[in-house]
Amino acid sequence: QVQLVESGGGLVQAGGSLRLSCAASGHTFSSYAMGWFRQGPGPERDFVAAISRSGSLTHFVDSVKGRFTIARDNAKGTVYLQMKSLKPEDTAIYYCAAEPEPNPYRTVTVRNEYTYWGQGTQVTVSS
Repeated sequence: QVQLVESGGGLVQAGGSLRLSCAASGHTFSSYAMGWFRQGPGPERDFVAAISRSGSLTHFVDSVKGRFTIARDNAKGTVYLQMKSLKPEDTAIYYCAAEPEPNPYRTVTVRNEYTYWGQGTQVTVSS
């Protein structure tokens, strides 16, 4: 089992940047594929980005391509979401997620495939 704690959220003006971190503890971090999701005013928690166990493969929702990057440091047990050129529509609670994954080169992009979730961190982008 792994515990996930997000940090780095906050209030930023449109066009600004934030870097979210998700620290994992309790198990071998490198065994997990990792992802970021977000939940705005609606009920759905939507996929944002994913990274494979190896860190060599990433996947993004179209709306953040070219603006967000995802990276992981397996030695530190942390995954990062670097967000640039933020827009008001990026406002949401951002959650990181972890899933045990035998394939080091697979990204997991489906919400229901993730077993472990953090508590979320609020990102608010003002116009």
